[in-house]
Amino acid sequence: MKLADLYRYLPEVEKDLGRAYAAERKSAPTEVRPYLDVNREFTLRGGKRFRAILVLAGYHIATGKAPRPVIRAAAAMEHFQSWMLIHDDIIDHAEERRGGPTVHREMATAHAREQRIGSGEDYGVGIGITLGDLEEPFTVEAILLARAPPGARLAALEEYIAMTRRTAYGQLLDVRNGTLAPESVTEADVLRVHELKSAVYTVVAPLTIGVLLGGGRPFLRRDLGAIGTDLGVAFQLRDDILGAGFDAEATGKSSNDLIEGKRTLLVVRAWRDGTEADRACLARVLGNPNATPEDVDRAREAIRSTGSLDYSERRISELTERALGRLLRSRAIAERAKPLVREIADRLVHRNA
Repeated sequence: MKLADLYRYLPEVEKDLGRAYAAERKSAPTEVRPYLDVNREFTLRGGKRFRAILVLAGYHIATGKAPRPVIRAAAAMEHFQSWMLIHDDIIDHAEERRGGPTVHREMATAHAREQRIGSGEDYGVGIGITLGDLEEPFTVEAILLARAPPGARLAALEEYIAMTRRTAYGQLLDVRNGTLAPESVTEADVLRVHELKSAVYTVVAPLTIGVLLGGGRPFLRRDLGAIGTDLGVAFQLRDDILGAGFDAEATGKSSNDLIEGKRTLLVVRAWRDGTEADRACLARVLGNPNATPEDVDRAREAIRSTGSLDYSERRISELTERALGRLLRSRAIAERAKPLVREIADRLVHRNA
C-alpha cells in the first residue's frame, strides 16, 4: 500500500469527525450546542490530517490489511490536534488558523457582537481553553470505538495517555525556554522540546496507536518509535525554518516564530555564532509584535550569514539519514511496508507548508 492509497480513506475520517460532533450535539444541553458548533467548524476547516494518516499507516504496517477498522482512531488524532492548536494559539496570541480566526479570537469577536458584559479578551481566552479541553473526550471516545479487540484498545489508550503527558512536558519546556535569554538556551534544550512534543504527537504516537490496534509486536513498535522520533524532530526543524519566513513565497508563511520570540535552533545557533550586530538584529525582533518588516528581514539575514540556516538543514539531513538507516536495518518492519515508511519520511521532511 502506498501513501496515496491511505489518503483515499480521509473522506471517511472527515465523515467520522462530523458524526461525532453531530451525535454529541443531540445529547448536549441546548445552550451548549453553539459552542460545540465552534469546535466542529474549527476541526472541519481542514488541515493536513497527517496524524490521522499515520494511524492508518501504523495499522497497515502491522497487519498488511486495509486500515478501515481504525478510521475512528485516526479521527481521534484530529480531535487531539484541535485541542493542541486551540491551546497553542492562546499561548502564542495567534490571530488566524487554517484560513480563519483562531477559536479564542472568534469568541472574543462574538462577545463584542453579542454585547456581553466584561472583557472580550478574557471571555475569548476562557471559552477557548474550555473548548480545547472539550476535545479530549472526543479523542478518548474515538479510540474506544476502534474496531479492535479490547486489549488492543486498552493498549492504544495507554499510548494516548503517554503521548498527552509527553506533549505537555514538551510544551512546558517550550514556554519556559521563551522566557530565557537566547544565550542561555542550548541546542539540546531545543531538541528536547522537539522530541517530547512534536516527535511524539506528530509521528511516534499516531504510528504506535495504529500498530497497537493492529496487534503489532513490541519489536515493531520499538523500531518505528526510533524512526519516528528522528523524523519527528526533523519535521519540527523544517517547521521552524518555514515559521521563520524562509521559503515564505512558497509557503505563504510569515515570520511569526521570530516575532513570537520562539527559541528555535535557528535563533539559538545564530545568537551563539553571530556578531554583536547579528545579535542586535535578532533582539529587535524576538518577542516584538511591533517589529517592522525591515527588522525581520535583517534578523533573517543574520540567521543566514551566521550559518544557522545551513546548520538546521544539515541536522534535518542527518536525522533523516539516521531514520532511513534504521529502517533499512530493521527486521521487525516487513519489507513490503518499508516503501511506505520511506514515503512518510519524504512527506514529513521535504515539504514547503
